[in-house]
Amino acid sequence: MKFINRLLVFTLICIFLGVSTIFGFYLYVRPELPNVATLKDVELQTPMQVYSVDGKLISQFGEKRRIPVTYHEIPQDLINALISTEDSRFYEHLGIDPIGITRAALVVAMSGFTKQGASTITQQLARNFFLSNEKKIMRKIKEIFIAIHIEQLLSKQEILALYVNKIFLGYRSYGFGAAARVYFGKDLKDLTLSEISTLAGLPKSPSTMNPIYSVERATNRRNVVLSRMFGEGYITHSEYEQAKSEPIISSYHSAEIELNAPYVAELARAWMVERYDDKVYESGMKVYTTIDSHLQYSTQHAAISNLLAYDQRHGYRGAVTTLWGVNSPAWNTIKIQHYLSKQPSYGELKPAVVIKVNKKSAMLTLKQDERATLPWEGIKWARRYISDIRQGSAPKQAGEVLSIGDQIWVQNIGDVLYLSQVPNANTAMVVLSPENGAVKALVGGFNFIHSKFNRVTQSVRQVGSGIKPFIYSAALEQGMTLATLINDAPINHWDENQGIAWRPKNSPPTYGGPTTILRGLAQSKNVMAIRTLRHVGLNETVDYLTRFGFKRDDLPRTEALALGAGSFTPMEIAQGFSVFTNGGYYLMPFYIHKVEDPFKRLIYTAHPQIICNGYCKDLTNKHDAFNLKEEANILTQPSSMENTVTYAPQVITEQNAFLIREALEANIWGGGNWRDGTGWNGTGWRAKKPLNRHDIGGKTGTTNDLKDAWYTGFSPGLVATVWVGFDDHSRTLGRTSRNANFGNNQVSGVESGAKTSQPAWINLMVDTISNVPEQDKVIPSDIIKVRIDRDTGLLTRRTDSNSMFQYFQKGTEPTKYIPTGSVNGNIYESEGEELF
Repeated sequence: MKFINRLLVFTLICIFLGVSTIFGFYLYVRPELPNVATLKDVELQTPMQVYSVDGKLISQFGEKRRIPVTYHEIPQDLINALISTEDSRFYEHLGIDPIGITRAALVVAMSGFTKQGASTITQQLARNFFLSNEKKIMRKIKEIFIAIHIEQLLSKQEILALYVNKIFLGYRSYGFGAAARVYFGKDLKDLTLSEISTLAGLPKSPSTMNPIYSVERATNRRNVVLSRMFGEGYITHSEYEQAKSEPIISSYHSAEIELNAPYVAELARAWMVERYDDKVYESGMKVYTTIDSHLQYSTQHAAISNLLAYDQRHGYRGAVTTLWGVNSPAWNTIKIQHYLSKQPSYGELKPAVVIKVNKKSAMLTLKQDERATLPWEGIKWARRYISDIRQGSAPKQAGEVLSIGDQIWVQNIGDVLYLSQVPNANTAMVVLSPENGAVKALVGGFNFIHSKFNRVTQSVRQVGSGIKPFIYSAALEQGMTLATLINDAPINHWDENQGIAWRPKNSPPTYGGPTTILRGLAQSKNVMAIRTLRHVGLNETVDYLTRFGFKRDDLPRTEALALGAGSFTPMEIAQGFSVFTNGGYYLMPFYIHKVEDPFKRLIYTAHPQIICNGYCKDLTNKHDAFNLKEEANILTQPSSMENTVTYAPQVITEQNAFLIREALEANIWGGGNWRDGTGWNGTGWRAKKPLNRHDIGGKTGTTNDLKDAWYTGFSPGLVATVWVGFDDHSRTLGRTSRNANFGNNQVSGVESGAKTSQPAWINLMVDTISNVPEQDKVIPSDIIKVRIDRDTGLLTRRTDSNSMFQYFQKGTEPTKYIPTGSVNGNIYESEGEELF
């Protein structure tokens, strides 16, 4: 009895000492314990993702891959697997498992090794959020107390959800949602029991037990998980055997980029960082841009194919390098593959090595030891590049172009492999919606990996004749009409200040005498644009052009402004042309549609400016935009979550916009009767046959030194601008001579906006509006149509090919008829010449 009493006293003393020790430890570490209440509002470190407006993933930014899921989205099999493997008494304990700790201690005491973990799911959560993985007793004590606090604060469901989303599972994946994607390329809800068990086994050692590192170790660990699930009664024997018998098929799955728009992704990234700072990289925010995936794909293909066509018709510059010479031993497969693995791919351009040259073909090795034949069809274009204005003769056999050991670039065009090259020139292309300013597609250059410089928003280049529609719009504002005659004759102007003569010329240098404004704009007559600017006035023209968003500092106060001496970005040009297509309204381009948090809650949405079309009751001043803030970034977002309405200012009249649009349509369709030979072409005539519709128009632009080629065109609901040129301002686009072997690119002569840039616009339109019904012309009020004489612009009663119908703003139409006779050599006007 005395022994029992002593044992009881000893036990009580031990309990007291134990409790005191624990309490002492608690008091000691309490100041260092984190506030676990932060778990209530924890923001998981999830990459920011950028999407198109229709939900295609463009890019993601952030080191950690995580796909958060709610508790109700966690498969029950995963919950069962984690509990049976990591913490079988999860629902019974209060944060720590005394039984598990005692069992683990006995194992250590008996074997001398740590064979069994004692950390509960709650302890692992505490360690993942608040502590390091260092193996020290004090860290373990802190972990225990934090786990107890967590259990007091959170429900079991909340603890499990945090654990499933937080834990590291290898290959930069954090949480089981990301791991499902990384290892199996599936959503968590779509995993099989075998795959779930594989992932559930990863917390023990994510770096060495994952199925990418070792299928054998992953399989063994998966079987352990399945065994414990069966032992705990979570699965039947047949389910256990079935899952155990399945082979683990796994490979690394990177983020599945669905849409190639890296320049857009960079714009979105920079916008998000500016708005929300660097925390966006771990915010899990989903950024939806205004980019339309189909338009982006078509724009990318049109711009890059056009650039490669330009580059190739100027000749082949030779191999990137020669890996081994004629007198050197050939590289073996391993060495070739090691070299190719370090070479980038630029979109459709892939690196390859020539291993054999035949008379009319060559054998190549590509990455992953792929072998391919380069046929003569893909080689015969490659005449030698001499300079930007000279090319060699067409090759007659493959050996004139290729040598064994050459590293080259190739691309597939249809089913044919073509020799290619990284272009020296570059391009930019942007597509806007003129109805609200949304950027629908954007290509900032040949390849983002090759150059991250965004030529749509950052490259300020002279625009050539692309400025002329704005010059003529100013003329219409002052009362001129599309039928006003301007003298298309050479200009010889003596500059007294510089002591030199200025002799601007047409391109080509042909002149037609008195010519209507419509034809002068459609055919891009340089001297007519200068005379029109003189009529309007230089200062007045500069002031007028700021209505379209052009910065005053970018508008030189010289008559060369009429020829495109001003420098703008492609985005600014597209923005300016939108005014003509939407009825005269200035809209700020924008490219962020909305932003969501990781749980799809809307935290930002754009409210673009509204075109009121004369029906807005509370629009106070339609012409405020005449004093636009020129220093503003044209890509500033139009609004935020506030449900505000912002009206787009009307900067030119609807009638003015309509008439300029008529001239831009004539740029493609020209004028006159082709059957009797009286017709004429506009500079954009190449679009007539492939598009064959009358609701399109545009304007070419070529700088007088051939350094920049432009085309801006419109179609129903779209405005697109294309630029081609060299980043190196010393280079010119040059010219080409005819090449019988060049196939579809058999185009000779001087490069220009029509030849160099317009084909990209045409290809885009063919791909995007072929199935869109042609729109009927919408004629604004106060626009009338009268029959005029083609040569004089005066009224006529004749109905032959010398006459045409022309639109005028009411009150500006001609009032006199063309003279019909003469007396003694003096022309007189017939009776009743006055229209009114």
